[in-house]
Amino acid sequence: MAKRSQARRKTFQRQSYEETTFRDRKTRTGRRQEQDSANVVDLNARTHLHTAYAAPRAPAPLEARTPAQKRYIDAIRRHSLVFGIGPAGTGKSYCAGALAAQALEAGQIDRIILTRPAVEAGEQLGFLPGDLDEKFSPYIDAFRDILNARLGAGTVDYCLRHGRIQASPLAYMRGKTFDERSFVVLDEAQNTTPAQMKLFLTRIGEGAKVVVNGDVRQSDIRGPNGLEDAIHRLRGLPGVVVHAFEREDIVRSGLVRDIIDRYEPDDEGSF
Repeated sequence: MAKRSQARRKTFQRQSYEETTFRDRKTRTGRRQEQDSANVVDLNARTHLHTAYAAPRAPAPLEARTPAQKRYIDAIRRHSLVFGIGPAGTGKSYCAGALAAQALEAGQIDRIILTRPAVEAGEQLGFLPGDLDEKFSPYIDAFRDILNARLGAGTVDYCLRHGRIQASPLAYMRGKTFDERSFVVLDEAQNTTPAQMKLFLTRIGEGAKVVVNGDVRQSDIRGPNGLEDAIHRLRGLPGVVVHAFEREDIVRSGLVRDIIDRYEPDDEGSF
């Protein structure tokens, strides 16, 4: 009799332990699901981008830090093709990247296309390992940082995998068309040749948004560069804006402004 009572107590204790363990496990699972759901963002896109895990990002809307940046941002919003030229540190790339991210998040566009000439700044790195995307990745790291800050790293990774953000070498642009649901940014355009710039500009379709950035004083190629050539050819065309930043528009740091003053003591070659 005592043995049967002891066996019943052990059975009851084991059942109680299993029930408690099940409840605890269920509670922990529910908490994890709540935490995961809090990290899901919706980009309100026309296609199927509905569940991208978002890293911490900049919640504040884009605000111009200088009057020149405000004019540049307004020009991008209102015109099809904008050339942003001027010294380093004026926010050309950041403003363009932030506006592209904003348009993608709001569902105004379906894709962001980032490109630049694959030219090193005075140093030959040789053949880079990996596939085409891995080889080109170092050239658009600066833009990826901008997009990470505006959208979150997880969302950017998702968009890259699904073609919502595309990083394409300039050499592979032939045959492509930028449609009305595209926001295209060509950075470091001073390193294009006139032929490359013509190739790029003739990809523009109706309604596309295209921004071309660069500093004609920092060209790393020999001979005429495509940025300077395009500005002289296209200035004054309807829908085309050439926005020039000056040294006083540098926002990166006061030291950068002083350094550029020492390296470029005159204003020759300005537009």
